Amino acid sequence: MPSTARRLAGFTESVIRGMTRLANQHGAINLSQGFPDFSPPEELLAALERATRGPHHQYAVTWGAPRFRQALAKKINRFSGLAIDPDQHLVVTCGSTEAMMVAMMTACNPGDKVIVFSPFYENYAADAILSGAEPIYVPLRAPTFDFDPDELAKAFAQKPKAIIVCNPSNPCGKVFTRTELLTILRLAEQHDAFVITDEPYEHIVYAPNTHVHFAALPGAFERTITCNSLSKTYSITGWRLGYVQAAPHVIAQARKVHDFLTVGAAAPLQEAAVAGLELPDSYYAGLGELYAAKRTLFTSILKQTGLKFTEPQGAYYSLLDISPLGFKTDTEAAEWMIKEIGVAGVPGSSFFREPEHRYIRFHFAKKEETLRAAGEKLARIKR
Repeated sequence: MPSTARRLAGFTESVIRGMTRLANQHGAINLSQGFPDFSPPEELLAALERATRGPHHQYAVTWGAPRFRQALAKKINRFSGLAIDPDQHLVVTCGSTEAMMVAMMTACNPGDKVIVFSPFYENYAADAILSGAEPIYVPLRAPTFDFDPDELAKAFAQKPKAIIVCNPSNPCGKVFTRTELLTILRLAEQHDAFVITDEPYEHIVYAPNTHVHFAALPGAFERTITCNSLSKTYSITGWRLGYVQAAPHVIAQARKVHDFLTVGAAAPLQEAAVAGLELPDSYYAGLGELYAAKRTLFTSILKQTGLKFTEPQGAYYSLLDISPLGFKTDTEAAEWMIKEIGVAGVPGSSFFREPEHRYIRFHFAKKEETLRAAGEKLARIKR
């Protein structure tokens, strides 16, 4: 019998999704896979109902329905200041997951190298390998998860084709400063590399931190491939609406990749999502306040365990240091928490290139009552 592709030999299933299945099996509170348990804005729900009754049930334009792209371009301009042409600068994708794959396959040839910060969202290394590229890992060091500019310069000296920057970062919640982003930009310019950014948590940032759109930095737009989605901003992870934003010559190639990967994102959902993109600035301010309150609540819960944890600057994840509990691995600890404590997290080792087994990642994109219920269970591991 023929063998399957060698590039898959080192892959496992998604650890995050695996923890969700285990949580469902044991009836645990799922703080592993990062999706809310509350509804999207009412404006989106009403628009979705209208869209299901309208003429939006066949293929949209492959790279995105015109009305959606127009609304998206206006929204991007509102928050980044970039003059985005909906016909030249955007490809609508099936979530940021496809956007990242499109970006990688657009930027990289087989044999190219790609810099990935560690810890990283689990798809990044996989996307590089599936694209035929080789990841180069640069550590972000706890507790602040800053990078060493000298280490990054050494990585760039290997002549990578691109670097991936998740900002705010999943899983560690780091928000890159303007100074850090300018350091990355200078190195990318020096070595003529793309900067592929993943920014789905752009509106979930905690003061005094601020989100800087990498593509809006002086001179950055031509070499930046921005990946983003509507999932986290509007609490619609199941809608799978994302996009790639780049210069026209890059988008022209990205459209080809997208076309042959998925043809297009769901037409009725694009129509409905326009209502979200047109929400006023007050919505985004409220979103920030909502998650700031959830962070305050959840970190107070983690304090009750007596264990150390990371306090995120952005996004909605915290890494709990479970090393004092005495487990051999974080996977063993995560499975024990699901089965015996009743709360599901993700073994941190799945996000690190280094042999790191101290952490379990929890997310707090849940209703207050869900987080308090999880807190009652987590209190059982008080040290």
